[in-house]
Amino acid sequence: MTRKSNRTTIRDVAKATGLSSSAVSYALRGIQTSEETQERVRRAADELGYEAHPIARALASGRSGMVGMLCGSLEDFWQQTLAVGIARELLARDRYALILDAGGDPERELDLARRLRDQRVDGLIVQPLDPSAPLWAELGDDLPVVSIGDALHGGQSRGEVVFDNRRGVTLALEHLHGLGHRRIAVLTSTQASTPDRPADVYVHSEAARLGLTVAVVVAPQALEAATQVAHTALTAEPRPTAVFCFSDSIAYGVYAAARELGLDVPGDVSVCGYDSHPMSALLTPPLTTVDWDIDGTVHAAVRVMVGAIEGKPRRRRIVHEPTLRQRDSTGPA
Repeated sequence: MTRKSNRTTIRDVAKATGLSSSAVSYALRGIQTSEETQERVRRAADELGYEAHPIARALASGRSGMVGMLCGSLEDFWQQTLAVGIARELLARDRYALILDAGGDPERELDLARRLRDQRVDGLIVQPLDPSAPLWAELGDDLPVVSIGDALHGGQSRGEVVFDNRRGVTLALEHLHGLGHRRIAVLTSTQASTPDRPADVYVHSEAARLGLTVAVVVAPQALEAATQVAHTALTAEPRPTAVFCFSDSIAYGVYAAARELGLDVPGDVSVCGYDSHPMSALLTPPLTTVDWDIDGTVHAAVRVMVGAIEGKPRRRRIVHEPTLRQRDSTGPA
């Protein structure tokens, strides 16, 4: 015997409202009907427990309900938290995140961006490894793209939640300079193939202004690899008196390397991070870091993306100002 489905259908909603099935369909999609009719249909649908079938809804609207979230590296704890936050906020807006990890590889990032486009996601949120790649302008013609952190090449993104990196770098370096540090190692995840990321560029100009000697070193965000790079930086001659890391995850590697070398933080070397992951306050000593308001970043990126998908005018460019969280990992040189 075939079991009859108890699922409420669009015909049930039509019967309850005295409208045709097509009129109900239009009203639920917010087209070709008055606001009064749309409200009446939505109220009836809620009372009956009607839920549009995902496939039928996608076919009717031309949207999949999926938003691509392309992370530069999910070995970075801050990006993990960012991805979780965006996925949850999208879900609260009846959309779903398809999260992919570029693994710190700019070429892989671009390949994954093309795949997300080909899978017909409704939009793409990216924290770019290579913001200058020409592909971003091409993608902007095909789907809404919202960047986090840095603006994308070509100005074709539908929205930008960018960080005032000049201010962030200035806060960190002026803080270390004020403590008497003049020899600073800077650990960044930026690859040699993508040298024009704003934060890295500002390090050199700010160091020159403050009279600092900086050694910029590429460090992965995975703990073991970051520890190895930090070990090398901390055994250089002359040894830096401070390390500024463009990721709290990299700073955790500096802590591990300092412990291996018997160096005290901050007695022998001061350490400063750059994204204020919640775990950083729990370290011994707690990590001084630059805070970019991750909750505000999540909310702004999702709001801009949903507005772009729905064709609603939104503020296109949102600039986040940093705050220095001064803790016990930095002290006098």
